[in-house]
Amino acid sequence: MPPSNASTRAPSVASPRAAAAVARTFGRFELRELMGRSSQSMAWLAHDPQVRQDVWLLIARQPMDDRHELAAAVDNLRRAARLEHPRLLQAVESGAHGGRVYVVCDRPQGAVTLAQHLSQRKPGAPVEVVGWAIDALEGLAYLHDAGYAHGDVGLHTLFVARNGRIQAWGSGMPGSRTAPSPDTTTDDPEDPIAARRHLASDRDVLAIGLLLYAWIAHAPALDEPDVPSAVDRLGQDIVRLPWSLPAPVSDALRAILNRATDRHERRRYLGARSLERALSGWRQVESADRGGPLALLLDRLRVNGHLPALPGLAQRVVQLSRMETRRLDELTDVVLEDPALSFELLRSVNSASIGLMADDGVTTVRRAIQLIGLTGVRRAASTLRAWPGPLRDGAAERLDKAMRRACLAGHLAEVLVPAGLDAEGALIAAQLQHLGRLVTYYHFPDEAVQIRQLMQPGPPLREGDPVTPGLSEDAAAMAVLGVDLQSMANALARHWGLDDSVQETMLPLPLNQTVVAPHTVDGWLRLVSSCANETLQAFDAPTGAQPRALAQVANRYARALGTSVDILKQAYLDAREKLSRHLQIKAA
Repeated sequence: MPPSNASTRAPSVASPRAAAAVARTFGRFELRELMGRSSQSMAWLAHDPQVRQDVWLLIARQPMDDRHELAAAVDNLRRAARLEHPRLLQAVESGAHGGRVYVVCDRPQGAVTLAQHLSQRKPGAPVEVVGWAIDALEGLAYLHDAGYAHGDVGLHTLFVARNGRIQAWGSGMPGSRTAPSPDTTTDDPEDPIAARRHLASDRDVLAIGLLLYAWIAHAPALDEPDVPSAVDRLGQDIVRLPWSLPAPVSDALRAILNRATDRHERRRYLGARSLERALSGWRQVESADRGGPLALLLDRLRVNGHLPALPGLAQRVVQLSRMETRRLDELTDVVLEDPALSFELLRSVNSASIGLMADDGVTTVRRAIQLIGLTGVRRAASTLRAWPGPLRDGAAERLDKAMRRACLAGHLAEVLVPAGLDAEGALIAAQLQHLGRLVTYYHFPDEAVQIRQLMQPGPPLREGDPVTPGLSEDAAAMAVLGVDLQSMANALARHWGLDDSVQETMLPLPLNQTVVAPHTVDGWLRLVSSCANETLQAFDAPTGAQPRALAQVANRYARALGTSVDILKQAYLDAREKLSRHLQIKAA
């Protein structure tokens, strides 16, 4: 029987109060303040009558109709809650109500969510907000390594603790399970669970990139304040940090951020840990009081040395021991066969205690041997790590190839050097122009792989689009390490105490600058070594493009060095023959 008019009207009088009561409760929890939300979840300050205290409550916005799916989501939340990390806030309870999962966390004393924090003030300087991202990424990397993802990284699920550090809370929201449970195994390399793992963790990393964009630009990327919605649009829309910003941003940080939000999946960071390392590297470089670019290297230099000696160092030391009465040029040739030994000799002889013996800085191996003698050479050789140091096979092969290329560049500079200039000075300068790359291959082998990958052209994003061009080496290095390779090499050269004149010669000439005849010896050495390395790059071009690339180098240096395509080709052949002869001597 239909209800009477009185019975249908009666609730309407009390409906505002009743609606408010319903809106302000979730299960047993009394919802007191909305701390933030996204299209996926809402964060509440709530009162829990069971424990008689306020808690943080994260509630999924979409209910689940499938009871099996709901049970799996709750189980996922509970498993994620077992993880402990300083940058993650542990959940004290996980469950479901009305088909929607929820997470309960104790309210940290004096903490506020980033949404609340930024409602009172604008984001700080880039160094500060990068610190926020690093903190969050440290927790997310731990979460991803354990096989889980956060699921909804945003201003409402990151909070600022009393000490100013960032922590994430609410890990394991629906759809974020990224790996099979410990008792699940699969032999299928295309297991859909593995695919979900990458998808969920990648979304977490993209979310951090978008948040960092908003913190630096003081505006959300794509004009989309909802982070999950912005993540969904990244494949279609281009996100690039604008040039007009509230605070200046270095090229390195711009490269990192643009990579973190790149529309091309292959260019993005491999995971939270990769992005964290890049941002940490940038922060160290920015902190001049911590050593600038050198801060990236100092700990690794102490443990692993500067570069490992090429294979056969022991035999070369024995050879040196038998050369007491041989000419200085012969001793120098033996040392120059190994860039690591040459660099180590220059480093050791330019130290404060020995460098005082010379009027100026020591810039050549020949002069170093004159100062410290054969005993000093053997001592320098004994400090080098045996090949390949801590590197694994693949990384060792890449470093070996890079060191051989540096040797080839040195021999090519020897051949190209004009009469009257020191051929050894040109050789050392050409090899030193590879220093940043060599150090990266040795001390940052995983990052070196990423740099090479970013330099390769990629497939078009969609059918009919042009091929995606690769990044330059500097841009790729800044995106991966937070610093370009030349800046790292310059910092290391200063740390070694190399003379300013040597530091000048190891700077490649800018490709967009017209080459003119220099007025100093150091300028000539820089010019010759730059020509040698540009010639190597021309020979790296595909066969069909080599003639044009060589012609460009020849024309660029024609007025200063009298180069032609034929001269460069013959110089290249002569340099390869010299390198081959040295390698045969080592092998013997």
